[in-house]
Amino acid sequence: MKELKTHAKLENLSSVLDFVTLEMEAAEFPLKLQTSVCIAVEEIFVNIANYAYHPDTGEVLIRMSVGNEIVIEFQDGGRAYNPLESPTPDITKSAQEREIGGLGVFMVKQMMDMVEYRYEDGKNILVIRKNGQS
Repeated sequence: MKELKTHAKLENLSSVLDFVTLEMEAAEFPLKLQTSVCIAVEEIFVNIANYAYHPDTGEVLIRMSVGNEIVIEFQDGGRAYNPLESPTPDITKSAQEREIGGLGVFMVKQMMDMVEYRYEDGKNILVIRKNGQS
């Protein structure tokens, strides 16, 4: 697995996306697949940067492996939070009628083949998987 450790700050988003994109390009994954994975990575990283350590900051470790599937693991030492327990937003309502939040996690769950969360050794660990043939 390749690793990138960085501060969970929005200004580091581009380096996170570069890290993920380079690995997918090297594995010659289709552009459409790369785009979906990058959207998911952006949503997750932005949530970590905005909420995990708020109002402070901390580090996030991103581990990635590519093969028949893309596996990306995010680890942070922020407050325990399982985003998969967030209520599913009512997408039948207009943006004005919907409650704020939850749409990014909903999108990640829709785009990825698998999303799992665990809290272990004082760390939030979120893993996403996407079949490389998708």
